[in-house]
Amino acid sequence: MVLVPPGEFTMGSPPGERFRAAEAPRRVKIAQPFAVGRFEVTFAEWEACVAGGGCGGHRPDDHGWGGGDQPVVGVTWDDAMAYVGWLSQKTGRRYRLLSEAEWEYAARAGTESAFGFGEALSSDQANFDASEATPLSPKGQARGRTTRVGSFPANAFGLHDMHGNAWEWTADCWNDDYTGAPSDGSPWLSGDCTGRVLRGGSWEDYVGEARSAARVASHTGESTWSDGLRVAREP
Repeated sequence: MVLVPPGEFTMGSPPGERFRAAEAPRRVKIAQPFAVGRFEVTFAEWEACVAGGGCGGHRPDDHGWGGGDQPVVGVTWDDAMAYVGWLSQKTGRRYRLLSEAEWEYAARAGTESAFGFGEALSSDQANFDASEATPLSPKGQARGRTTRVGSFPANAFGLHDMHGNAWEWTADCWNDDYTGAPSDGSPWLSGDCTGRVLRGGSWEDYVGEARSAARVASHTGESTWSDGLRVAREP
């Protein structure tokens, strides 16, 4: 786990950022530090949950990519909540999903650019589909699968794979824009709560989905071979 310090930041993207959607910028204050997983939750960690009687016994398919230190994928939001519930019970400490605001704050790591590494992202910095050059990325690799967690550089907070590799479930209900959203970093628990927000993009997505401000939603009971999670904990 990495301790993320408190602070204030601009959430969302400026009007000129390429590939932006409903991401009108707003100020958010994170008043308290919180701990974040240095890596996305792995297959090995998920298997420990199943072996310990948790996670509903669900064993996601590793698609022949090796499991182990690969980020676990194929988990629903409900599955992710089962994992943090089991981990909390196992350790006696409160683990949870990040709020959408906490996630973006952690991904930005003090930056105001499209990515935690600057205004562009290369396939040497993250695992995404870089098969075609874009205004935000040079042409590079499209690996066609996940990569072992920690294979790419960490951001300034020491967090790996905040861009690409696997989408990460957050605690927030889906809302089309930020009108009425909390400004204190807490999860937004009103709106369409049958859908929850995912952040970060994945191995199969183009660079626009991997931006710090990019956001999508999926039903709480649905999963794909690119959906995973990262955990948070009170310090």
